[in-house]
Parts: sequence; structure tokens; C-alpha cells
Amino acid sequence: MTLFARVHGSGSPVIVLLHGFGAFSGVWHRIAENLGKQHRVIAYDLPGHAQSLDWPEVPSPKAAARAVLADLEARGIEKAHFVGHSMGGAIATLAALSSPERVASLTLLAPGGFGEVINGPLLRRFGAATSAEELRDCLVAMATPDFSPSPEAVEPLVAMRAQAGQKEMLEKIADAIARDGRQGVIPPDWLATLSMPVMVAWGTEDPMLPFSQTSTLPPHFRLEPLPGAGHMLIEERPDLVADLIRRAIGSA
Repeated sequence: MTLFARVHGSGSPVIVLLHGFGAFSGVWHRIAENLGKQHRVIAYDLPGHAQSLDWPEVPSPKAAARAVLADLEARGIEKAHFVGHSMGGAIATLAALSSPERVASLTLLAPGGFGEVINGPLLRRFGAATSAEELRDCLVAMATPDFSPSPEAVEPLVAMRAQAGQKEMLEKIADAIARDGRQGVIPPDWLATLSMPVMVAWGTEDPMLPFSQTSTLPPHFRLEPLPGAGHMLIEERPDLVADLIRRAIGSA
């Protein structure tokens, strides 16, 4: 299987963008266009999502990490800066743990796998949503009450969910992520072995993955609290996210 990816810009260094559960590569458009002025940016549709929907089994984060690394190898890219949001943050971290020599830096936006607590009901609700109204309500619930998603943020998600089998796949992935109401945790002692620069940005009002999960970060991880922000950092703070990514690359 091959992964679908949107490529912006050219040259090096290469930046890899990994979206969260229920999203797709297009959610990074504004950030990728911004970063693509100076860098080659590769935004993936992760296994089981959008144009990478046709996956032979329900993809685990480890399987997704292997798929991304294999695709980069096929493109002749030996090393890249990884950026991941939510589930994509867990995948980026697992890629760094399995092949640290291939990850120049990590920028993790409210990453999954850093604590057991997860809003499973909201996750499943987002996975099952298909209409514009349902998706808009989910985006607001995952962000902050004053967040108003634009039609440009909602309509592509509606089109994505219209694909045959997409809703069913997302429901299976949601069940796997929040099994028994808890998410799997990447052991803190594993995280402590990561030697590349790691920046973690987290909204203090995150209703999906609580900000309190930052309390177990290794001391050498750089934490960027985002006061008043929720979980949907790509949509809520796109310019700030792009700036954080640039800073992470500059520190590598």
C-alpha cells in the first residue's frame, strides 16, 4: 500500500505533517503553504483516512508510523522534521522511537499517547459525524466555545466522510484508540530516550486530551502551553503553529 500525500515547496529540510484522527492532509493547507515558501513540506493522508482509506486492516499508530517511514524511504528522503497533531503526534513519536536517525526534530501538537485520559465519547462522535452540522458541532466541542469553524474547514470533511467505507473505518479506528475508555500510553522512559529536539504545544483548555498530561514530559522536551486554546490547534492557531514549527527546525 502507498500513502497519499500533498507536497508543497521544494528543497530541504523536509517537513512531514501528520494530521489527527478523522482529518486528512488538507487540514494543514494554510500552514503547509506558509512553510512551503522555504521548505519541502509533505502532508500525508494517514492510513484509513481520505485518499489513504483503502487499507487492508484497521491501522494502528505503529503501522501508520511504519507506512510513513516507508513512503519517505521510497521518496529518497533520509531525514525529516516530523510534526504531528493528536493521533498524528503519537504516530510521529513512534516513528522517532523506531528510527531516531531519520527524525531531525519533533513538533507535537496535543499528542496522543501521553496519558490514559481521552474524551472517548467525543472521539466516537467525531468519527461517526457525516453532515456539515454534525462536523461543525464536533469541531467546536473539541476546540473552545468561542471557536467558529469556517466552511473551508468543514466542507472538505463532509466530502471525505462521503467516501464509501470512510465512516465505518473511522468508527473502527475510534474504538481502537479509546478501547475501554482509555488510550494507550507511550511509556515515559521510552520518551526519555529521544535525543532530537522535541517541542510540545498544548492548549490549556483542551477538552479531548487534558493539558495535565504535560506533567509527565521528559525534562528535555520543550513545552509551549497555549493559554485558552482547545484541541484543534491547526484550526485555532494556524499562524502560531507554523511559527512553532519554524522554531523547532531552527533548534535542530
